[in-house]
Amino acid sequence: MAEQTSEEEKKKKNEHVDPELFSCLLQPVTADSDPVYIGIRRLLLYRKAESGVFRRRDWRYNGKGYAAYRNYISRPRNWESLQSPSLQGTPGNSGRWVLPPSPYSLLFEVDSWSSSRDLQSGNPDLSRRTSFSSNASDNYRPRKQGAELAYSFVGMHCIFDQCKASVTVLKFGHMSSDLLAYGASDGTLTVCTVSGPPSVIKELKGHSKDVTDFDFSSNNQYIASSSMDKTVRVWEISKGLCIRVIYGVSSQSCIRFHPVNNNFLSVGNANKEITVINFSTGRIINKTVFDSEVTSMDHDHTGQLIFCGDAQGCIYSVSMNSHTGALSRSHRHRTTSRHKSAVTTVQYRSFSLLARGPVLLSCNQDGSLSFFSVALEIQGYLTLRCSLKLTPRIHKIQASFCPLLSLEKGEYIVAGSEDSNVYFYDLTRPRHTCVNKLQGHRFPVMGVAWNHGENLLASSDFYGTVIVWKRSKTS
Repeated sequence: MAEQTSEEEKKKKNEHVDPELFSCLLQPVTADSDPVYIGIRRLLLYRKAESGVFRRRDWRYNGKGYAAYRNYISRPRNWESLQSPSLQGTPGNSGRWVLPPSPYSLLFEVDSWSSSRDLQSGNPDLSRRTSFSSNASDNYRPRKQGAELAYSFVGMHCIFDQCKASVTVLKFGHMSSDLLAYGASDGTLTVCTVSGPPSVIKELKGHSKDVTDFDFSSNNQYIASSSMDKTVRVWEISKGLCIRVIYGVSSQSCIRFHPVNNNFLSVGNANKEITVINFSTGRIINKTVFDSEVTSMDHDHTGQLIFCGDAQGCIYSVSMNSHTGALSRSHRHRTTSRHKSAVTTVQYRSFSLLARGPVLLSCNQDGSLSFFSVALEIQGYLTLRCSLKLTPRIHKIQASFCPLLSLEKGEYIVAGSEDSNVYFYDLTRPRHTCVNKLQGHRFPVMGVAWNHGENLLASSDFYGTVIVWKRSKTS
């Protein structure tokens, strides 16, 4: 019996072994090689070997054999058009969709794609391909009757229209369902409540140019804001007063409180820097320099990593010491586009069903939405899971995760558009990615934000109108 059990254990171990790929792990390290690079490469090769075994096994368990799997991975470039006529000009035909290596994501793939009979209609002589692409715009393609929309809304909860300038950024308070603030291009910050009778609590005036970004402290008592007037200001919300002004040498473009140590402020600027500022004293503790202007930024949930995007479309992972504020660059993800476009949104989320771990969303001004999985154990190494190509933007339009629904049905993103609509996209769909839209604004929608319970969505437009949408309870 003992011999049989030992043989069974050996068979189970050998099931996940891919000799060709694991041979790379045994290659000797040369004298002039970088040990960090070798370690990362070996870890990624190890994961790749496992994912290939899991993927083939999942296809077999779902009733599709090796022939179907082989035909799928070697499908022709125009495979999608062979199945059904393309619908040019809709977000549903959008962008570049890269297969995620996670075996769990095959729950979506096997159910939505055709069997080996359908795949054999393509030309087998064409090279292997793991993505397909077409042009897309922000036009919404209605879904079939009876199909449930991704998010159902009962209408507008309230409207704030006292601002006469473009609302460039808006956010709800941390863990708050009713505290909302938004910054405008005339330098004002407005703090509102959306519960009970919606009303304006405070109007914070002090910046002389556009408010580019702001962030709430963890207890929602303070707001730190950045502006094109080269200053960072700290506000006490209850009194409506600016308690600190920090002057810089260039436009301050993005700002975040440290999620663990609220005494640290991380600020990105047009001088190609991220600076760490002591909240209590206003002094600069540390800084690191990049290749281009830092345009957007976000922390991970531990506060040990900063993800930032620049004006050339690159995304950086930066390690940060939560006690000293020391910064060190870890990784850089370069854009594959020939035309460099500024990153307008970088947003981190600690878990995703699609990636089975932490993920990062980025939005570029050229209309590119990218979805990355984050390897925290390799200092924030980014792996592109899927991307979406929308119409290029003139304005700095932002996007956001839809966290709660993403855990239930797919990977949903909400984004503004220059056609004055708010769009919802499901990134797990290779086709018909746009699943819903909200109409109510008259001008380009600049920013979107969810409250804590995700029952309210706020959107702002180019001429200062902020609409708070109420989500249906049964969606």
